[in-house]
Amino acid sequence: DVGITDSCLDEVEELISVERPILESLCYETLSQPGSLVRIKAPSLMGKTSLIRRIIAQAAKQNYRTAYVNFYLAEKKDFANLDQFLKWFCISVGQSLGLPNKLADFWDEQFSPSKMNCTDYFEKYLLAQANSPLVLCLDEVERVFPYQEVASDFFGLLRAWHEQGKIRNIWKRLRLVVAHSTEVYIPLNINESPFNVGVPIELTEFTKEQVQDLAVRHGLNLTDAEIQKLMEIGR
Repeated sequence: DVGITDSCLDEVEELISVERPILESLCYETLSQPGSLVRIKAPSLMGKTSLIRRIIAQAAKQNYRTAYVNFYLAEKKDFANLDQFLKWFCISVGQSLGLPNKLADFWDEQFSPSKMNCTDYFEKYLLAQANSPLVLCLDEVERVFPYQEVASDFFGLLRAWHEQGKIRNIWKRLRLVVAHSTEVYIPLNINESPFNVGVPIELTEFTKEQVQDLAVRHGLNLTDAEIQKLMEIGR
């Protein structure tokens, strides 16, 4: 029998995601549209990260630029205030794109608010690097939820960029993927939330029988106890 190892967990998540081709196609179709936004909600080990990998691979095939930011890589100090957080965010996106840090060229510490500085950094630097669309995948965004002051401004900024994508060509290049594994429990103005626009994708938990069937079809010999443990870990 196969033990519950990290490699086993990765394989289970991978095989689960393979079973959702309709949702994958919906993601691809949505992100082909200018200024689009896809919202992915899924418990741990339900294929969320694997789906994001496939989105990135498909986008690359379309010659889109891609960037991936996992918010669990942010340290506690990065959430100290909005300015610090948005700097971390801009640098993280730039690093994913293979671009050097140019915050000093675009960040007006004295006269411009943080959200304007961040918007300028995207508009005049990150998005301006090429005419091709940029698929920006933001994973584990629930990591931001406990920091309410940062969260409300950051998610409001994402919503503002999405709205800009309806009217301005430079922002039509941005295609957002926002993924989270918990409910959105922070209070957000309905007109400033990215969680009530775009296309929602929800990956629900599998039953014990479905996990067993998937495991057998992919050569995993799991006992009932191991399957139950996998399902408990994912909750």
